[in-house]
Amino acid sequence: MKKKFILLISLLVLITIITGCGKKAELKNGSEVAVSIKNGKISATEYYESIKQDNISRIIETIDHKLLDTKYKTTDDEEKEVNDQIEQLKNTYGSNEDTYKQVLRQYFGVETEEELKKVLSLEYKRNKAVEDYIKNNLTDKEIKKYYDENIYGDVKASHILITLNVKDDASDDEKKEAEESALKKANEVIEKLNKGEDFKKLAKKYSEDEKTAKNGGDLGYFSYDDMLEEFSEATKKLKNNEYTKEPVKTELGYHIILKSKEKAKPKLSEVKKDIKEALKEEKLDNDATLYYKTLSKIREENKIKWNDDELEKAYNDYIDDLIEAAEKSANSTN
Repeated sequence: MKKKFILLISLLVLITIITGCGKKAELKNGSEVAVSIKNGKISATEYYESIKQDNISRIIETIDHKLLDTKYKTTDDEEKEVNDQIEQLKNTYGSNEDTYKQVLRQYFGVETEEELKKVLSLEYKRNKAVEDYIKNNLTDKEIKKYYDENIYGDVKASHILITLNVKDDASDDEKKEAEESALKKANEVIEKLNKGEDFKKLAKKYSEDEKTAKNGGDLGYFSYDDMLEEFSEATKKLKNNEYTKEPVKTELGYHIILKSKEKAKPKLSEVKKDIKEALKEEKLDNDATLYYKTLSKIREENKIKWNDDELEKAYNDYIDDLIEAAEKSANSTN
């Protein structure tokens, strides 16, 4: 009953507006007693004034529920994500019930697992809303630029791999010696290619990639995204029937790469959805504040109207604090 009463007070507070030196929301009869004590009383208005600064996050949660619950219905994917997060928390803290409850209170502001599910569910919907907003507001220019610079057709190539042949527990000197030896061998293979020797024959003789060496190093057709970044970047720079003039180092060792063919890139319409997804991830990765700024835009575009100036200031201060904290966190990890 106590929770229901507080909820009723909170809802009624937002109904009626009076004007003074700044807008201020009150009950129609704000002088009514909310709580009686031995030496006096606490009115409904007094209670509202005492909680609105410290509970701004609760009002934001209520706003976001009203904006998002209808648009983003709970799905099996959402339930799985929420349950997986709870299971992860249990695996980390669940062995000690007191610690687990403390984590729920301190980091999520809840007392029960059922309340935690509601918090995580809202975060899931917020993430979906932010992602959709970013993707829906990408410009054609941004999409076309990404298409021109990052979309390629599948490529056919071969390689000769020279590994370092060093044990995990090797000393630094041993690792350095192994790397120098592998690099020297790779350069010797390139010298043979420069003199006109056949790539396939050299691959069969020198390549330490057992799967491809017997086929002359042939990797078949592949997408650049499927290969290690250093390998892909080096291959992109090659013309057809051209090989790398310097060894390409990856975590696997040193590669000599021969590019054979490259298919035409897919049409923009065929990859537009994937491009939007990639640009969304890129934007979120590059701007730690974008999540909070986007949620603010979503609320603004849904014409959120604050009928209490102090409450509006508390909201703006709260968002500013979140953005500032995100910036500091990003700067500390860079």
